[in-house]
Amino acid sequence: MTGMSVRGFAVASATAVTTVGAAMGVASGDERGQGTSTDELEVVAADETLLAEIPAGTNAQLHTTSLTQQAEEQSLAAEADTLRQAQEAARIQAARDAQERKEAEEEERERQRQAEEAAAAAAEAASASTADSSSFPVQSSYSVAEVQAMAQQMVPADQFQCFSNIVDHESGWDYTATNPSSGAYGLMQALPGSKMASAGADWQTNPATQIEWGLSYMNDRYGSPCGAWEFWQANGWY
Repeated sequence: MTGMSVRGFAVASATAVTTVGAAMGVASGDERGQGTSTDELEVVAADETLLAEIPAGTNAQLHTTSLTQQAEEQSLAAEADTLRQAQEAARIQAARDAQERKEAEEEERERQRQAEEAAAAAAEAASASTADSSSFPVQSSYSVAEVQAMAQQMVPADQFQCFSNIVDHESGWDYTATNPSSGAYGLMQALPGSKMASAGADWQTNPATQIEWGLSYMNDRYGSPCGAWEFWQANGWY
């Protein structure tokens, strides 16, 4: 039983007692009963009117409270739903971003793989396109054109012009050229000429052996024939 209903019950009980007492007083001829005034009867009537009004007011208050609670609950529910939607949107966006990053990384790896394969294929092709000193039959003598043809097959294409420039200046493509003052010998004017023996014992008579040694020397000392030619241009020797 609520506080309001207890109060109503108390008022109703008090009124009932008063009313019964008054009636008994009148019936028994008691002086208090006979002396009951109109004012007292009006009080009783007023109390009865108040009792009739209490339930209506209580219901209105309860109804208002209920509506307020419902509004608050709906507001909280709406806020919770908005929060859930925001969290779900953030989760979806994060998943999308992660997928895009993954795809970008995979594409980058694929590009690197393709670049590595292309580089390896180019190196293999370059290796396959170059010959060594053993690729040519030994002859008793060689013309300048034959020596140049050997070099074109042994020196990488992008380095041949630099190699040729050096040989042009050093020996004019004469594989037997000898410097009378220093003793430098061969196409590259190795000093002493005997150092070309590291490429083959026939270094004096085989231009292919000299080309192989000269290419190795330029690569080891200058990084490439073009590196050697750049140094030669700055210094007049290599």
